[in-house]
Amino acid sequence: MGKGRLEAFSDGVIAILITIMVLELKTPHGTDFAALRPLIPVFLSYVLSFIYLGIYWNNHHHLLQAVRQVNGRILWANLHLLFWLSLIPFVTSWMGENFAPVPVACYGAILLLNAIAYFILTRVLIASHGQDSTLAIAMGRDFKGKVSLLIYAIAISFALMNPLIACGLYVLVAVMWLVPDRRIEKKLTP
Repeated sequence: MGKGRLEAFSDGVIAILITIMVLELKTPHGTDFAALRPLIPVFLSYVLSFIYLGIYWNNHHHLLQAVRQVNGRILWANLHLLFWLSLIPFVTSWMGENFAPVPVACYGAILLLNAIAYFILTRVLIASHGQDSTLAIAMGRDFKGKVSLLIYAIAISFALMNPLIACGLYVLVAVMWLVPDRRIEKKLTP
């Protein structure tokens, strides 16, 4: 079957997740800049999560450029990724309103599970298209993806001791991925 419905559905889900997150930003009750001060952690959590959703949207788009067709396994692997992405608004809100070890660790756990789900999706796509496919060649050994998993695991441990260090590591991974993954783009461009 074609990949169009999978792309459209995934784009729709990610758009809804961003909408849910922005709706969680509450209007301050004061009329001066001091009224915004308590919202800084909430806003920073939103910005980080918005960037993460943007990264997944960009890389999902690039990933599907190299895909010819999808099957049931691919659809379920994609839904698995969307499930973990759908939890980002919850942990974003929790971490933003309660900057403490457990919410920050849970935020990292959801980021880790998203990365694992994305890794699984790439492996299912490669299995479907073959080890000699453009996608498999472009993905290579996926060093950046594997390093991201390691950093998330380290950050979760740090979150329980120092949430600020953990958030710094979450930002580090986001910065690593801020430029969309161009491996696939390079293989598809003549």
